[in-house]
Parts: sequence; C-alpha cells; structure tokens
Amino acid sequence: MSKLPRTRIDDTFDRLRKEGRKALVTFITAGDPDLETSQAILNGLPQAGADIIELGMPFTDPMADGPAIQLASQRALKAGQTMAKTLSMVRRFRERDDTTPIVLMGYYNPVYVYGNERFLQDAKEAGVDGLIIVDLPPEEDKELCIPAMAAGLNFIRLATPTTDDARLPKVLNNASGFLYYVSITGVTGTRAPDARDVAAQVARIKSHTDLPVCIGFGVKTPQQARVLAAAGDGVVVGSALVNVIAETRQGGAEAVRGVHALTRALAEGVRAAGRQPA
Repeated sequence: MSKLPRTRIDDTFDRLRKEGRKALVTFITAGDPDLETSQAILNGLPQAGADIIELGMPFTDPMADGPAIQLASQRALKAGQTMAKTLSMVRRFRERDDTTPIVLMGYYNPVYVYGNERFLQDAKEAGVDGLIIVDLPPEEDKELCIPAMAAGLNFIRLATPTTDDARLPKVLNNASGFLYYVSITGVTGTRAPDARDVAAQVARIKSHTDLPVCIGFGVKTPQQARVLAAAGDGVVVGSALVNVIAETRQGGAEAVRGVHALTRALAEGVRAAGRQPA
C-alpha cells in the first residue's frame, strides 16, 4: 500500500512541536443539543483554543461512553441528527476554516448503515481528516481502516491501560495521525486518571511508536489538562464540554458561550504544560 499523504493532523502536530506546545483535542457530539447550536459550537472551537476537533457521530448504543456522552447522543438523535447532517456540519465548518483537523469519532454501525464506500468518499469530500471507530479492532482492518487510508484519511487507534506489549504492535499497525490513550479502565467521563500511572504508560507506548500520543477519558479541568498534557503530546476533553451543553437552560447561545469559555480555560492549561521545562 502506498504511504498515506500528509494530513491536517500531521501538519498540526508538526506546527505544535515547533512551537513547543501540546495539543488540545476537543470532543462534541454532532447535533447536540440541536443542529444550529452544534454548528455554532463547532465553528468557534478553533478560536477558543482547540487544536483538533473530534466530532461524535450520534449512535443509539455508545457502549464505551459514560452517561454524559450517551445523553448527548440521545439529544442529538431526538433533534433529528443523521450522518448526512454530520457531514454537512463539516462542510460548513470548512467554508471558514481549512486548517483545523476534524476527526469523526464513534461506532461502526452508523458508518456501515450509511455504506462504507459512500461514507469514506463523502467524509473526504466534506473535509474530514481522520476516523476513530472505537469498536473496530485491528483484526478487522480490511473492513474500514485500510479503505480509509486509501481514501487519505488517518485511522486513529485507542490504547488502554490493559494494552500490553504483546498487543500494542497490533494496535499500532496501520494507525496514523495520533494514538488516543484511554487513561482509565472504564467509560468516558466517570473518574479521574492518575497522572503518574498515565505518564508511565505513555512513556512505554512511546518506546514503540513515533506517533503523537493524546490522553483522554476523565480530563475535566484546566489543571488536569496541564498535568496530563505534560505526559504526552496532547489531551482530549469530551464529557466536560458535553456537560456544559446538558446544563444549559437558556437556549443555544448560552451553550455556545459556555463550551467556548471552558475550551479557552482548558487551552490555557494545555499551553502551560508546553511552557514547562523539559
């Protein structure tokens, strides 16, 4: 197979490395709480400090996710979100931003129902840069990973505290963009990771790969973001941002302001990690 062309994800990590910075990766669920509000949140994330955006594809049974993101999927689906609308959100985002990477994250079922070939073609055309499909293991690479690579999309893997040295090479095979390190055993947003354990695990993973490693699951505050970003190449924050939407009671504009305000605070925490001496 020919080498995957450079993507916006590669360019972003190169730029951050030259700037001595770590990446803030933000997650929101597409269409949560409604399409208009979600689009406004998405459009403003780069200016608020997001370096990479994960856009969740709503699904009825997001089993790797905790209550916050499960409820976000339910809100989005109730509001009428579809895969076509999710891809349309990316197209609209690209009208104003051609540099910030967007990664579609979720489960294989909605992709399969949409049709793999059609999905990859439409995602690439819309301006998607990578995929995280949490329930497709490396053993199923022929199903979507290899076709995604052929389409020019990064296929981003997840590693966990239980991914040992025997399993890790399989996880890394065909992975590109970055590696998402799941910092806890369990579902998203349910408990805080131990920074020392995470640092040790990330160091072990980095002995096997040159890919950037971003740390997620359980990162909620700017202080946590600073500490964990220092252990890797970036942090992923999802449930904390989604909770802002859930807690909003006064319309879409308040949700937009709240998510962007927390993103700015998280970005400052991540940037503080980059300023620390080696």
